[in-house]
Amino acid sequence: MSLGTLILHTVPLSFAAGLNVYATVAVIGLCGRYNLVALPESLHAFTHPLVIGAAVAMFLIEFVADKIPWLDSIWDAVHTIIRPLGGAFIAVTALGDASPAAEVIAALVGGSTAMTTHLTKAGTRAAVNTSPEPFSNWLLSLGEDVLAVAISYGALSHPFLALAIVGALLLIIFACASLVIRAVRRRFSRKPA
Repeated sequence: MSLGTLILHTVPLSFAAGLNVYATVAVIGLCGRYNLVALPESLHAFTHPLVIGAAVAMFLIEFVADKIPWLDSIWDAVHTIIRPLGGAFIAVTALGDASPAAEVIAALVGGSTAMTTHLTKAGTRAAVNTSPEPFSNWLLSLGEDVLAVAISYGALSHPFLALAIVGALLLIIFACASLVIRAVRRRFSRKPA
């Protein structure tokens, strides 16, 4: 398996899993179950009714929990382990039959991509929770859900476009993180007067 194929299939789905792993699994399963896209053989396990049912049920629980300020931060804290593991699992599963080395690389790429997305989501939500009104929290949560579903579907139906969008979003995330790190360093490097 080439590096390009690995990135094409794993990065967009892992990015979406970092936002909402349950929505990602549900989209994969529903798209395959109802023949909305031609799923690779490796992803057919996601079309099982029990997998789809569990993913949809967990998505609905997350949908509600994610709209309640501070409960969403607790939910995100718990999912600091679940989302990256989900991203790694989806990435390895998307490979299908591959060498052990390719599986390890896929797990690392998928897990780290999902972790990057998750940490960005959790940090942004914690900052938004300081606002006294709930509407910005609800809008951000709905936007995350829509983005997770759209990227998941795009990864299956238009993988090159999904990869380009995810690549641009990752560049924005890294640029913002770089700015924050520099600002923190400047703040702590100032000598007291």
